Formats: sequence, structure tokens, C-alpha cells
Amino acid sequence: MKNLVFLLTLCLSVHVLAQKPYLKTTGNTTQLMVDGQPFLIRGGELGNSTASTIENMKPVWEKLTAMNLNTVLIPIYWELIEPKEGEFDFKLVNDLILEARQHDLKVVPLWFGSWKNSMSSHAPSWVKLDQERFPRVKDDRGQSQEILSPFSQEVLEADKKAFVALMEFIKRIDEEENTVIMVQVENEIGMLPSARDHQALAQKAFEKNVPKGLTEYLKKNQEVLVPEFASVWKANGAKTWGNWEEIFGANVYTDESFMAYYYSVFTNDITAAGKAVYDLPMYVNAALNRTGREPGEYPSAGPLPHLMDVWKAGGTAIDFLSPDFYNPDFKHWCDLYARQHNPLFVPEHGFDETVAAKALYLFGHYQGLGFSPFHIEKKDTPEEEDLGKAYTLVENISHLIHQKNGTSQLDGVLLSKAIPGTKLRMGDYLLHCKNDYTLSWTPGARTNDWPLGGAIIIQTAPNEFFVSGTGVVVTFEHVADKNLNVGLLKVDEGSFDAAQNWVVKRHLNGDQTHQGRHVSIPTGSFQTQRVELYTYK
Repeated sequence: MKNLVFLLTLCLSVHVLAQKPYLKTTGNTTQLMVDGQPFLIRGGELGNSTASTIENMKPVWEKLTAMNLNTVLIPIYWELIEPKEGEFDFKLVNDLILEARQHDLKVVPLWFGSWKNSMSSHAPSWVKLDQERFPRVKDDRGQSQEILSPFSQEVLEADKKAFVALMEFIKRIDEEENTVIMVQVENEIGMLPSARDHQALAQKAFEKNVPKGLTEYLKKNQEVLVPEFASVWKANGAKTWGNWEEIFGANVYTDESFMAYYYSVFTNDITAAGKAVYDLPMYVNAALNRTGREPGEYPSAGPLPHLMDVWKAGGTAIDFLSPDFYNPDFKHWCDLYARQHNPLFVPEHGFDETVAAKALYLFGHYQGLGFSPFHIEKKDTPEEEDLGKAYTLVENISHLIHQKNGTSQLDGVLLSKAIPGTKLRMGDYLLHCKNDYTLSWTPGARTNDWPLGGAIIIQTAPNEFFVSGTGVVVTFEHVADKNLNVGLLKVDEGSFDAAQNWVVKRHLNGDQTHQGRHVSIPTGSFQTQRVELYTYK
């Protein structure tokens, strides 16, 4: 009997360990679950061609671990896995997954299938050369572009077949290991240089009535549509029957919405087919548009925030939409993507001096799934990068982040020259958070070059807080009783050990707290501080 109980326990344990990654939504927040536990992606995306051979990857792995990544985003190239139609070669994929596993890294494959940065550069040669079978889009002048048309059933079926084969292979070699935790389907889909496709298949679809998939979505969600899209629809009478121009009007915004819907339907078919064989979380990403540019002047019709409703209507199997950042207004775009219960994941951000503070802000304020700078392997001294220091903080306090996920006891700040301060309400306290350079004695404070400050702030008890970040100063105000002054009873710099016990590195007072006036983490330093407050009259 004891042996039977042991075997049953062992089987249950194996089952838990082998549970595939999934998204868990509680209230308004979503967590990525890996091996049954919440998982924050401390990521980095490889350069487009870096993983095209395993030989080229040899010096890369140690760079990734030196920055304390736990996940690498790796392009998977359609042209390399199916060089001849119907003949698949997954040796490179196999080797990349095995190498990642050996370096204790998770993998998010980026499917470079029909589209990569709008173009069809990674389609196999047998697709590129057969233009009658696999038609290109045509712009408003009738000129063919290096972009496969989403209106072609042949293109769809060829892409789908390859993606399904990829997911079948990943399941076969990784189902019990969970090295692969999520998948990006296509890459930065978008239409250029006009707002929509004008070739024959596309024109036929444009002249038909708007599909019920979109009109029914409009009826059901008319009160909660994102305002940018709602205004376009309502400006023409908020109609729910007719062709594209009858419902939305004759303009480039209609052209973009039309194209977005069919891009989403195409990508949804790919996603659903992949999930049918191995149901991992799957998302799409977008190249952000620039202020003042019209559809056709940027990669139009991709999973952009003003088209979120169109993509949700056509992309029911797609788990979420993600922004790729080469745009300085991080908070603005994150706010747009965090609407409609869309989990926030930043799969690509230019690898610049701002990424460490932004990663902290994403995990704290947005309670995001993860962050991932692009061309992560390009740094010569990765062990010195601020990103790695920020990721070390996130790793160390991740248990607190998970505990407070979905509550007002977890937040974050991002502080700059333009926005030097902000306020957070947490419990009975109002936290006044400022960039370290607001202190007049900070070196460089009088210059225009202010590094970003960023921090995760967690309230763990009525009078206890953890502040984890860089370049931030925090003071506390009691909001329940204005007659009470707030003092710093105890401030310690430290970290959690493997058993999640707090270990003090330094007891802070004197100059480090400005004689008890504030909590301070200087620019260039990455720390976690435990703060205990008290009140006095």
C-alpha cells in the first residue's frame, strides 16, 4: 500500500512539473505561469540574424546569463526550417532549445513566417519565386511589394503548415521540460507604402460587406471600444451593416481598419492551428506609429492600440498584443496597450541607457509579464550593464511581486527631467517619489542630462514598504490624519536569501536618509531598501 501511495505521489509530482505554461487571469491582472508558478520574463531579444547558426550563438549564451536573463527571444526562420516545400529541418531549432536549457534559460520563439517588419523577407525561396501561387500585395498605384498578401489562401495554408510543424516539433522535444514558454506569431505586421492592399483578392474583399466577426463585435462592445477607433466608427453613423466604406467612410482610416481585420484573421488562423497541437500562450507585436503620420506612412494595420478592437474581433485565439519600442514616450504607449485587460509584455525595446529603469517600472506599475531589449547580445561587457542589475533586483523580490500582484500594494515609478516626480497612494500613506537629480547636491543635477530613475514599490504591512530600484527619492505623508508627521523608524539596504528571509547589508541613517527625511537610492546604484514608518504629532 505504501508503495502504491508513493507511486501515485510521484506521478502527481511529475504531472505538476510537466504542466505546460499558461496565462492565469485574476481580476484585472494576468500572470504567466510556468511549472505551475508565476513567472516574470527577464528577457532579451537576439539580433535578427544572430541565431541563424548554432556556431554564431556560441559566444552569446554567456553574455545572456551575465545580465541575469531568465528568457531569450529567438527568431525562427521559415526559410531555414522549410527550404523545400514539405521538407522540414528542425536541427537548428533543436540545438537552440537544448543550448538555452543547458544555460537555464527559457525561450520565446519569434515566428518569422509570412511577415517580418511588414516585409516577407523570411519566406522560403519557393514561396518568393512562385508569385502566381503566392501573390504580393499591391499599393494604390498597382505596384507589387515584397509583402505576401493576407487575402491569399495559398499563403495562409503554406504558413500554417510550417507553423504547425514547428509547434509539433517543440511539443515533441520540450513538453516535459517547459523550456519554450510562449510564442510570438509573425513579427511587426504592417502594410506599406499605402494603407491597404489593392490587388484583385483584396479589392474583392473590400467591396463586400464587413464580415460579421467585426460588426457583431461592434454591437457587443460599442460602449467599451478604444476611443480612437470608436470616433472613426461613430463619425460615419456607427453603422453595423454595409461594406467597408458604407460603415466607416471613404478614407485611409477605413483602409487601415479593413487591412487590420484581415491581417488579424490570417494571424488568428495560424495561431489557432498552432495551439491545436501545442497550446502555449501566443501573442503578436507591433511597430509603433509616429505622431502626425497617416496610415500608409508607417507600418499600418498591425496590432496597434488604436486598432486593438479590430484585432480582438478577428484574433480570438491571440492572447494579447504587444508594443515594440523605438519611441521615447514609454508611459504613453504602455498606457494604451494596458487597456481592455490586455496583459503588458514588451518583447522588444532598443537596448539603450533607459531600459533598466523602464523594466522596473513595467514590473511594478503595470504588473507586466516581462521586458526584453533588442539585440541583447551586442554589449561587450554585459556583466556591467544596468539592465542586469535591475533584473537582479526583480529576481530577488519576485516573490513579493507575485504576492501583491493585482493589488494596490504593488506599484512603480519612472522619473525623468520631464516628469521629475509623482505621487502614489498606498494604504494610509501618500508617497512623494522624485528623481534623484531633484536633490540639488546630486552630481549633475543642474545639467539637462538626467538619467531615468525607476523603482518597484511594495507595501508589505501597514507601516512597512520595500523600495527597489535606482535614482529615486521617496518621502511619506499620512493621508488619514493630517496632524500626524511621518518618520523613518528603520531603513535597511539588503536582499532576500534563498529561503526568502530578509538579510540586512547596511543599516541606513544619517546622510543616507538625509537625517531621517527620506528614502534615497542614488543614480547609478541599484538597491532594495526595507522601510519601516512611524507617526508622531
